[in-house]
Amino acid sequence: MTSRQRLILAVLLGAQFMLAVDFSVLNIAVPTIGSDLGFKLSELQWIVTGFMLPAAGFTLLFGRIADLFGRRNLFLAGMVLLGVASLVGGLAQSPGMLLSGRIGQGLATAMATPAAMSLLTTSFPEGPLRRRALGLNGTLLTGGFALGSVLGGVLTELLSWRWAFLINLPVVVVIVLIAPRVLSDSGERIRSRLDLPGAVTVTGGLVSLVYGISATEQNGWGDPVVIGCLFLAVVLLVAFWFIELRSPHPLAPVRVLKRPTVRWGNFAGIIVISMPSAVVFQMTLYLQDVLDYQPLASGLAFGASSIAAVAGGLLAPRLIGAIGGRPALITALTVQGLGLLGLLAVDEGAAGIYIVLVAVAVAFFGHAVGLVSYTVIATSGLPDEEQGLATGLSTMSQQIALTLGTPVLAAVALLGAGTAAGADGDIDGLLNGMRLAVLVGAVASLAAGVMMAAFFRSGAAARSGETGA
Repeated sequence: MTSRQRLILAVLLGAQFMLAVDFSVLNIAVPTIGSDLGFKLSELQWIVTGFMLPAAGFTLLFGRIADLFGRRNLFLAGMVLLGVASLVGGLAQSPGMLLSGRIGQGLATAMATPAAMSLLTTSFPEGPLRRRALGLNGTLLTGGFALGSVLGGVLTELLSWRWAFLINLPVVVVIVLIAPRVLSDSGERIRSRLDLPGAVTVTGGLVSLVYGISATEQNGWGDPVVIGCLFLAVVLLVAFWFIELRSPHPLAPVRVLKRPTVRWGNFAGIIVISMPSAVVFQMTLYLQDVLDYQPLASGLAFGASSIAAVAGGLLAPRLIGAIGGRPALITALTVQGLGLLGLLAVDEGAAGIYIVLVAVAVAFFGHAVGLVSYTVIATSGLPDEEQGLATGLSTMSQQIALTLGTPVLAAVALLGAGTAAGADGDIDGLLNGMRLAVLVGAVASLAAGVMMAAFFRSGAAARSGETGA
């Protein structure tokens, strides 16, 4: 890499890492925030959902806007909005003010993340340099998601939950000052009108999908609001598909959506991201409710998984260069699934902590390799003018996966808990439900690897993903 490329990488990866931390940094602090600001119990979920809705719902739209109107400008606008939203959240004196800050952070994430990713892919040509850049990006994304909860717990316990917002401000200032000097849009912008009907339907569909899934954690899957939101999401997303087939200036050209690299890469990405994050939630409950660990200690217990994820992210580019993107992704899904299977051995004994440490570390090593591999595949073989769309799709997959995994496996765990019996019914039920959820996560990972091996192996598009170059 040239010195300029290293500086570009530092700016973009710094922003990506901060945005990843923001996703989970308030998870442990939610009860404290609720007590300090007077949230009702039913309103607490909005501290998380308020971030998720715009982050997932607007990502595809902003990814395409980056192609049309300039990636650097959108990235900088997202950073400025993040700074303002973080200041609002950090100074919040009421639930409404705090939620405004969280919604602003989510919207900033939807703006800045696909813009940063497309700037990354267009600043480095396909091949070893791009794989290395995406490897470092995947490492920091995984580390950011994992570190967020730990950092939130430390800040809340030692200082105040407000610092989980305010810590963003100096980073934003540095990025905004440096970015205009080193970042530039490569290639010509697309001179085209924005597909407004497509933008409305896909954004409405994704927002409905994310809200419907998020609401299941409190209301359950049979709630009329949940069913209505999921039904509306299906209707709007189907409408979006038909609009794109007929639009002269489609938001997401169907020919791109039909590419094997885009289709299979994003499918694998959803499994790679959703299953480990959801299983970690189950293991956090296990550590606290079965082994009686405190919240901060539970967060720190996953330090080994963060180290394994960093190792996987650093190794991934070399692995992809040696065996190809598709074999690397299949290997990653297999390792992830086998690591999750190891968690079936947890019980009430003190040795459970060691099982969690080792098995989650193995799963997160595969997870990190898979995160880099799917990103390489999903953005391969596309011209620069479509990189915003491609990175918007991959970012959208990440956000939906993070939203989808936990409530789905929580519902599975609840089902499994209902089958336990015995003198220690509560603990038996908890363990029974967790094991069933872990089993589903492991089987989903292994099945995705089998499907990739069986079906993603033909055509020129697939061969471009095969090489990762």
